[in-house]
Amino acid sequence: MKKILVLFSHPKFEKSRANTMLVDRIKDVEGVTFHDLYERYPDFHIDVPAEKELLNQHDIIIWHHPFYWYSCPPLMKQWIDMVLEFGWAYGPNGNALQAKTCLNVITTGGSRDVYCSEGTNSFTVNQFLRPFEQTANLCGMAYLPPFAVMGTHKLSDEELALHVDQYGTLITLLQQDFSLKDFNGYFFLNDIPQLQAQ
Repeated sequence: MKKILVLFSHPKFEKSRANTMLVDRIKDVEGVTFHDLYERYPDFHIDVPAEKELLNQHDIIIWHHPFYWYSCPPLMKQWIDMVLEFGWAYGPNGNALQAKTCLNVITTGGSRDVYCSEGTNSFTVNQFLRPFEQTANLCGMAYLPPFAVMGTHKLSDEELALHVDQYGTLITLLQQDFSLKDFNGYFFLNDIPQLQAQ
């Protein structure tokens, strides 16, 4: 079973209905390490060696965060800047993360229809996430499409519960043997057939 590290970053976690439910669904799953960056580093002083060791121990890395100004909250950006060091994660002899898999799990206040060339945000979620995709590429990791819970402010309890169940199912799928080809052609992991059966 593949080991999954969920790097969670949300400066207002206690006020997020969607993220509270998503996290509650997966944080105690066997083989999953839930790592709340704001809880661990309220002073932003990141223990780089400890974070590298966590990465070494896991096969799949999930950047789980709300979509803040088309990116991630600042502590996650600082984590990327400090932990993924030249000569370790990339560059000469920087092969520590090669063959690992990573993806974003995000929540957005805006719905899918505002994230397109005709929508108010002008670009797709996947386009906004290109820096994460290229970070994965540079570090030799396989990058999967995002799992996105969108329009969170307008989701009913039933609709949100469906996303929560899909997240749990996705975690189970990722822990098993899978081919990257299984996810080709999808903008969101939410759309893969295994999750549509929910």
